[in-house]
Amino acid sequence: MNRSYLAKTNKAALFFAMALLPSGLAYSQTKKDTLTKEKKIEEVVVIGYGTQRKEAVTGSVATVKGDVLREVPSANITQALQGRTAGVDIAQTSTKPGATMQIRIRGTRSLTGDNNPLIVLDGIPFVGSLADISSSDIKSLDILKDASATAIYGSRGANGVILVTTNRGSKGQKPRVTYNTFTGVQTLFSKYPMMDGPKFAQLRAYATPAPTSTQPTTSPLYATNGDESPTTNTDWQSLYYKPAMITSHDLGVSGGTEGGNYSVGLSYFKQDALIPLQNYERFALRMAIDQQVGKLFKFGFTTNTNYSKSEGNGVNPGAVLGYSPIANPYNADGSFKRVMVTAGGIDQTWIYTRKTLEGLGDKYIDETKSFASYNNLYGEVNLPLNGLKYRLNVGLDYRTANNGNYTGVGVFNTNAQGPSNAGRGNNQTYHWVLENLLTYDRTFGKHKVNAVGLYSAEGNRFTSSYMSAKNVPADFFQYYNLGQSPQADITVNPNDQRYEQTGLLSAMGRVMYTYDNKYMLTATLRADGSSRLAPGNKWHTYPALSLGWNVTNESFMKNVKALNLFKLRAGWGQTSNQAVAPYSTLGSLTVTPYNFGSTNSTGVYVNQAPNPQLGWEYSKTQNYGVDFALFKNRITGSVEYYKTHTYDLLSNKTLPSSSALQFVTKNVAETENKGWEFTLNGTILDNPEGFSIDAGVNLYTNKNKILSLASGIDKDINNLWFVGHNINSLYDYQYIGLWQAGDPYQNILEPGSAADVVGSIKVLYTGGYNADGTPVRAINADDRQIFDTAPKFQGGFNLRFAYKNFDLSTVGAFQKGGILISSLYGSASYLNRLTGRGNNVDVDYWTENNTDAYFPRPGRHLSGDNPKYSSTLAMFDASYLKLRTITLGYNVDKDVLKDLKITSFRIYVTVTNPVVLFSPYHKFSGMDPEPNSTGDQNQAVSGYQARQLIIGTNNPSTRNYLMGLNLTF
Repeated sequence: MNRSYLAKTNKAALFFAMALLPSGLAYSQTKKDTLTKEKKIEEVVVIGYGTQRKEAVTGSVATVKGDVLREVPSANITQALQGRTAGVDIAQTSTKPGATMQIRIRGTRSLTGDNNPLIVLDGIPFVGSLADISSSDIKSLDILKDASATAIYGSRGANGVILVTTNRGSKGQKPRVTYNTFTGVQTLFSKYPMMDGPKFAQLRAYATPAPTSTQPTTSPLYATNGDESPTTNTDWQSLYYKPAMITSHDLGVSGGTEGGNYSVGLSYFKQDALIPLQNYERFALRMAIDQQVGKLFKFGFTTNTNYSKSEGNGVNPGAVLGYSPIANPYNADGSFKRVMVTAGGIDQTWIYTRKTLEGLGDKYIDETKSFASYNNLYGEVNLPLNGLKYRLNVGLDYRTANNGNYTGVGVFNTNAQGPSNAGRGNNQTYHWVLENLLTYDRTFGKHKVNAVGLYSAEGNRFTSSYMSAKNVPADFFQYYNLGQSPQADITVNPNDQRYEQTGLLSAMGRVMYTYDNKYMLTATLRADGSSRLAPGNKWHTYPALSLGWNVTNESFMKNVKALNLFKLRAGWGQTSNQAVAPYSTLGSLTVTPYNFGSTNSTGVYVNQAPNPQLGWEYSKTQNYGVDFALFKNRITGSVEYYKTHTYDLLSNKTLPSSSALQFVTKNVAETENKGWEFTLNGTILDNPEGFSIDAGVNLYTNKNKILSLASGIDKDINNLWFVGHNINSLYDYQYIGLWQAGDPYQNILEPGSAADVVGSIKVLYTGGYNADGTPVRAINADDRQIFDTAPKFQGGFNLRFAYKNFDLSTVGAFQKGGILISSLYGSASYLNRLTGRGNNVDVDYWTENNTDAYFPRPGRHLSGDNPKYSSTLAMFDASYLKLRTITLGYNVDKDVLKDLKITSFRIYVTVTNPVVLFSPYHKFSGMDPEPNSTGDQNQAVSGYQARQLIIGTNNPSTRNYLMGLNLTF
């Protein structure tokens, strides 16, 4: 990123800081007598198995209110959570409708285990995802980030905890009806930057092999004939993408009596994709009931049930990108051809367009239907000792997903008689939790004590199966009756059938003590026993301790009027991760068919060695924080530093060849995460005449690195793990330019004729030199470098202006540094081959008249199907500043609504993904700089790990224009 960008960002930061300082508050401070919205730090924070005043919290806890999340109309709340909280990184893994997002709290800890945070819904561990919960149902999200806060959840909270509290009615509340809705259109953020017909024809004509003494003249690598013509210019993306609708409806009813309360909600969400046949639809029902029985007993029930349907996920969104733009897809009568022939007859391709796909009817289906019901019951009793309560929590959850696919005869196949095929799979999850809680909460003068004891049991059972068939006799069977296919064409692969059953027993004790609202202590001890681990390693006990000092309540601070809160926090704790897959300690066998002559049989062989010593992955975390509030709480914020050391990580240790196995999984590796987090929120202006400005910003760093690997090695190239570097590092050559005519030592460093090498990619040479200054060897695999992909810092911001009944708000995010992987430009996608075989991304390539280009000469110095070292072209600066949403709203005047018996009525318009700034990748390609795929998806060949997020040939990013309303009566 250039210096001008840094200067701009520094100025922006200075402006924001100045706006929040007293000069920005001068007007409102002179009107103290009219200030009616003075904030008070009496906010209650959900901390797990209880609540606590925010002023007394000693761990690292961040809170996002439900109304804040609803400022971003979205398919699921993870999209609305992006950029809202320091230390919480939320990234896309797919841009398909209904796709979930990846959440990382304070970095990635485990090499092979789960790094997702625990989600707790209304006090019960949740086996669903945040996408299963409607944003209209959420009262608040509380995110526990450090070990002193997460220790109460033991091994389940090793990667952080997200506590979701849903809306409930209030005692004595009159029935209240709410209706929230939005609908709108999704448009293409930008097309993929592919060449048009003239540019591609020019590329193909120039992509010739290097001449030799025996062949001084050469022809293009690929001829233009068949369905191609140099004068044709087909925009395949225009034939594929079109704007799509998105809509959401949420209806809720809540209320209460003197003895209880209730809440019921219904929601519906539908999102179509810009590509044909894809859509996502979700129905949800939520109910919550709380009832007081006498003075001693209280009971309650919560259910969240949803049904979703996802269609067309098997449609290849990237297929059209490689189509030749000089190919004519139309027959003489204007209909679409079924197959086209390109690249001199080498390639034959079934033609994907919107019309051809939508015209398939019963010949194609790909759908997943899911149903889930999450149910929590509780009973609570006040015991005779004042302040002592017993509570029983019961969680009963069920999830099922059924998926089916069918492709008819000749569909997606260049052979018109290609066999039909179908597949059907299903899975079920049965989950239960039983928690016994004993709570003691009393205040004795200046002493406040809250103690919680827990004993819990949890069980999970998962089953799945899949079968497939070919030569389905008729299209109308689709995948519903695979038994109608010939028996020889029905496949039940044993590797596609699974059964897992796991259990967890836990005991926990926590004490929170406060003296005189000045000195706070929280101590936690939890023990977990997991069925996943071997005897002798099943149990572990986790301690955690945190301290707080509210300096502002000391007598020597009484005269410091501007400072309303200054609290110091420090915490230490241990957690662990039961990252071991079920039954891993026992090893595993693989089933394989074989034959003796004409006799078929089935055998098994060992594919994973048993290890009865497999145990927990442990993390020890230190956390230090400062919370502050200024000018009657008009400015609030915090600064935190953390360090997490994770050890005994699962990794594969190589075995000697005599063992007949390649490796055994052991607890041998270590990682570290450390960083800073800054949060600042303020009311810049609160004008009693109706004008107000509120702003917030958060910024955080995370330095992740591997401390050790198995067998003492410092690099594991196959997995891209390197000691001293972050988990998502890359290992590749370093691009330094292109070879030019007359460059010294070309014949040594990159052997080959100048005609072939000049104009090709030049990479960094790291070897030695002879006494005469010549390199000692050619460039080889030893010259590869380790590239850390993590950004230097990232964060988010929000700004809200309000004037009387109007409000204008924006939410954004930013990132500085790091490496963005765009496989479009590298070797993995086959979209930058520069040979003219298939369409190419629109790049500035080397020619004799354009020697200062960044991309190499077409057709020369190839390695397989791509230019040599072309994987280096996939790396970009990952910096960006992005406005995620801009919303303009209007609240109808209450005097107008009074006669209609409407409490509130707000209408708004929102644009999502409107602006990207300071992004080198966006400036270069015009595309959204956020990843849209995992590293093992949407590529022609492998090259990246599944854990790495990339920009691939997934669904294109969208810019959405929405209109909505919020109604309460």
